[in-house]
Amino acid sequence: MPVDIAVSGERDTFVTRRSGALDGEVHIGGAKNSVLKLMAACLLAEGRHVLANVPHISDVSLMCELLEAMGVTVTRADHRLVIDVPAELNTEAPYHLVERIRASIVVLGPLLGRFGTARVALPGGDDFGPRPIDMHLRALESLGATFSTAHGDISGTAEVLRGSEVVLEYPSVGATENVLMAAVRAKGRTRIVNPAREPEIGDLVEFLNQMGARIGWSGDRLTVDGVERLAPAPSGDGFRVIPDRIEAATFLAAVGMCGGSVFLRHAVAEHMTMLIRKLTEMGMHIVVEDAGLRATVTQRLASADISTLPFPGLATDYKPFLVSMLTTASGVGIVTENIFTGRFRYIDELRRMGADIRTEGHHAVVRGVERLSGAPVRAYDIRAGAALVVAGLGAEGETEIAGAAHIDRGYEDLAGKLAGLGASITRRRNAAGASVAAS
Repeated sequence: MPVDIAVSGERDTFVTRRSGALDGEVHIGGAKNSVLKLMAACLLAEGRHVLANVPHISDVSLMCELLEAMGVTVTRADHRLVIDVPAELNTEAPYHLVERIRASIVVLGPLLGRFGTARVALPGGDDFGPRPIDMHLRALESLGATFSTAHGDISGTAEVLRGSEVVLEYPSVGATENVLMAAVRAKGRTRIVNPAREPEIGDLVEFLNQMGARIGWSGDRLTVDGVERLAPAPSGDGFRVIPDRIEAATFLAAVGMCGGSVFLRHAVAEHMTMLIRKLTEMGMHIVVEDAGLRATVTQRLASADISTLPFPGLATDYKPFLVSMLTTASGVGIVTENIFTGRFRYIDELRRMGADIRTEGHHAVVRGVERLSGAPVRAYDIRAGAALVVAGLGAEGETEIAGAAHIDRGYEDLAGKLAGLGASITRRRNAAGASVAAS
């Protein structure tokens, strides 16, 4: 049976009103973009794996279902996952689960690495443009895997994986993760040139090394010496997932929109260096403390130009929050999206709220207005949905954000955490329209 993690109804909405200055402390949970890959990595070794600091989000629930469909047993206690992996697995990832979570594609690498065979449906996920997996397949082919595609499935086989030099034309996070998890079981040494360097990659490397892998950084390369066998990482209280820098960015944006002073417990400054630099440029005062960050805003922010780039640049996941902040900042900001096409869809929703935004290709020009106006809007992906919530906190009147289920994929109780800081936000839990105050 799937792990019992609550998943919101498809018709749930958030309702916000203009909020005064935020105040207090918010706990930043485990990173969605790390834990899903760590869960996939568990497939590499038979035995009991324990992960700690796991957020209660629906994407984790879906990944649990996917692992269970392969024969894995998953149990949960609070923010801890216990993942029991048997000697034999079903090496097929079924479409009805894969279509709901794009991160599922990273089971391809560990299945090929351990069993030499995998069949994975082409993934789904957020709706913000095509993200082809050709780079994943080419990287795995460099190790000796072969692939065929039919009826919406990718079938991979590898009689023997052998270490090789794998050159990524772009530092793709997913491709880096997939080839890394295959290479740990390949014969010989693999050098991954131009790998992604996101903090979540570092978390995966640390987890795999604790499982017995031999991975190290050498300049701009990841070097992997294949091993015959891996074992679960020493458990203790479990391998602790790094804090979610995207969740932290969301609360920084809420402070930027509403003003006030908030302490983000467990937020890691070095994971957000470029974001902190940009927010400081806009007028936010950020102080790094031992246990997190304190963000303070006492006046209207100034506009700034934004350009998304792979880490250590500004993450594309930060962009919707920054655009929301720019809508009421003083001046004009130019936003350039360099990672994904089609990730401006939420801008039409911000325009419904009175934002002055003009788009052309992968650029957007945002002219700050004094104040947004509440309106019914819709979330089309996780981060855009959270950005609309942030915008609603600074808008006059009521804003209703449909598509709460998208937001629940990446946030544990976003409304409750915001309400705890003094934000005016409720959650409408059913189609009948009953509102439940966040707490």
